[in-house]
Amino acid sequence: MTGKERRQQLLDVARALFAEKGFDGTSIEEIAHRAGVSKPVVYEHFGGKEGVYAVVVDREMRNLLDLVVNALSAGHPRDLLEQAARALLDYIDNSTDGFRVLVRDSPIASTSGTFSSLLNDIASQVEHILGLQFSAKGYDPKLAPLYSQALVGMVAVAGQWWLEVRKPKKEEVAAHLVNLAWNGLSHLEHKPRLYTTK
Repeated sequence: MTGKERRQQLLDVARALFAEKGFDGTSIEEIAHRAGVSKPVVYEHFGGKEGVYAVVVDREMRNLLDLVVNALSAGHPRDLLEQAARALLDYIDNSTDGFRVLVRDSPIASTSGTFSSLLNDIASQVEHILGLQFSAKGYDPKLAPLYSQALVGMVAVAGQWWLEVRKPKKEEVAAHLVNLAWNGLSHLEHKPRLYTTK
């Protein structure tokens, strides 16, 4: 096995273990054992558990962000919403281990490399699109960040739930998410207020 092939094998093994057991529940010994190598081989490639974890998380974050950003490239706003929801659900379906790794709390002490930071990156993309739409329809574009966080959060949390239950079918989940979001957005009040007071 070449060095590149060995590195990929170690990443694949580590990804599966982190998804199954989390960062704290996974050891270098177990990664090495499942890969059929000695611990020094893992250290040689990644320097330690934090190193291999950081590479796994970075790759998964780039994969998911690329999928969602590519889905937001063009089209009617409703189509963009549908494409983004489907992109996230497709990622969850096709890269289940990767998604499980991302949604766990990151042990790495930084503001990047967490699922929360990834959602913020995606929300930034959505924010730009919503800002343009808000301006065109007479809504305050300064509220686009709030709405983009709400939309991305709704899809992400529903995706986490769907990962465990897998019912209804992925396309139906996407359709319901788009239904809620789009119909909610189409009937926005210009100056919303709470109806109950303390």
